[in-house]
Amino acid sequence: MGTAENVELVRRGYTAFNAGDMATLSDMFAEDAVWYVPGSGVLSGTKQGRDAILAYFGELGARTHGNFQADLEDIVGGENHTVAIQQTRGENNGKTLDLATVITFVVRDGKITEGREFFEDTAKADEFWT
Repeated sequence: MGTAENVELVRRGYTAFNAGDMATLSDMFAEDAVWYVPGSGVLSGTKQGRDAILAYFGELGARTHGNFQADLEDIVGGENHTVAIQQTRGENNGKTLDLATVITFVVRDGKITEGREFFEDTAKADEFWT
């Protein structure tokens, strides 16, 4: 796959994520994919494997009662990484999250093998999930 195909894969992933379409997301991730969440909060850390990544995505939805959204603003494709720029929004226990976020993706053989999140304010993200 080339840069354009990787960008389209990530774009479809955002559509599936925001629709809660875990079956489509499952097909998009390599079985041994890794996802990195920064910070020291309850959801921070490394998610090893597709099932752990999907469980993390499910937790985002569960903790926000289904109102978590990753509003895609732009995607930049490169030779080794595809970078998505998003606005992350959600509500949790009377708190509101509205943060600029960047996720870098590595795609190999048509599957996402790595995702790495970067938040505008990691401490604010950590506090939101408490």
